[in-house]
Amino acid sequence: MSHTAEIIAVGTELLLGNIVNTNAQAISQSLSALGINVFWHTVVGDNPERLREALDIARRRADVIITTGGLGPTYDDLTKQTVCGAFGQKLVLHPEILEDIRVFYETSLHVPMPENNVQQAELPENGVIFDNPVGTAPGCAFECGGVHVLMLPGPPHEMSTMLRRHAEPYLRKLSQEVIVSRDIMTFGMGESSVEAMLRDRMTHMVNPTLATYAKPFEVRLRATAKASTEEEARAMLAPVEEMVREALGDIVYGVDVPGLAEACHAQLLRRGMTLATAESCTGGLAAEKITAIPGASRVYRGGVVSYWTSVKGDVLQVPRETLDTYGPVSEPCARAMAEGARRITGADIGVSVTGSAGPDPDERGVPVGIVYIGLAAREGTFCRALDLGRRRRDRIQGLAANHAFDAVRRYLTGLPI
Repeated sequence: MSHTAEIIAVGTELLLGNIVNTNAQAISQSLSALGINVFWHTVVGDNPERLREALDIARRRADVIITTGGLGPTYDDLTKQTVCGAFGQKLVLHPEILEDIRVFYETSLHVPMPENNVQQAELPENGVIFDNPVGTAPGCAFECGGVHVLMLPGPPHEMSTMLRRHAEPYLRKLSQEVIVSRDIMTFGMGESSVEAMLRDRMTHMVNPTLATYAKPFEVRLRATAKASTEEEARAMLAPVEEMVREALGDIVYGVDVPGLAEACHAQLLRRGMTLATAESCTGGLAAEKITAIPGASRVYRGGVVSYWTSVKGDVLQVPRETLDTYGPVSEPCARAMAEGARRITGADIGVSVTGSAGPDPDERGVPVGIVYIGLAAREGTFCRALDLGRRRRDRIQGLAANHAFDAVRRYLTGLPI
């Protein structure tokens, strides 16, 4: 039997934009893997009347309802009372849960439990209780009239822990199917161009399916299959991945990898090589991306943010003649910067970025969007000249950093830079 779910996030701070609704994303990903279709996301403020309205709508169109938030001890934490009232579930005090909350306060917070926390131990009389080892708000689940209702806490760490420990096992018993997805990552072509190349095949796919998603500065293709077992679903996805690789060629840089920096990190580790960066218009963004990866010190030696022209000359040793004749935003400068990064750090590969990110042309009148990527290695020095157009400054910087990693990725895999 196929199940449909609605996720209801409770919290006025979500509606005000003070926090991002990351819980809905995490729950959706979990339900997808369990073979449960998520058709609706709803956000409701801390208002029992509006929450009751949302529940009345949800129970008419979904047979799995998951709420997150509103399980705390304060006066506006009314999710549990409102949900149980809407479904005719009696709340009763569970002494063992109350004791767990009391112990959490005394051993983890080293303070006595406030009396208003008692309400957190009041749970549906005939429901399944989800303990909370990292917080004070227990969750729960019950079934009423063919609808399964699960209540999870709002703090993301508490929610994700309870989702993994309790909600997923509970829901796994409901579904006879699994949904498996694979993310095929590409760089170097816009979403509309990728979609145009694959449109005829995508529109005729039912199971598996294939869809494009524009990530910042790149395009992800998500292939999804539904089957009775994970192994069967993965076997269904293999020919889809092969078809995409054949259609798009070397703009595909990986499957189920977070980004280009991670793809380069894996290739550098595999080959036992090291990288250094020299950046101007990106202001250290490439270095930030690579050092955010755990274990980056095994492959990344260091970098120079040479924002001033004098730093390009004094630190990276870009020849004065090159700077005077061609300027800091030029192919000769990008080549010399990459060579300098490699030389002063002893890295196997030096990659550089120099360009005009805007909002105005540089001091020599180089238009916004002109960027040069240099790459120096044992075999020689290469350069990629780019015109990224008159985009926002942060867009140019992000694209330029990704082009730097794409150049590294192509060098490491024997592709044209």
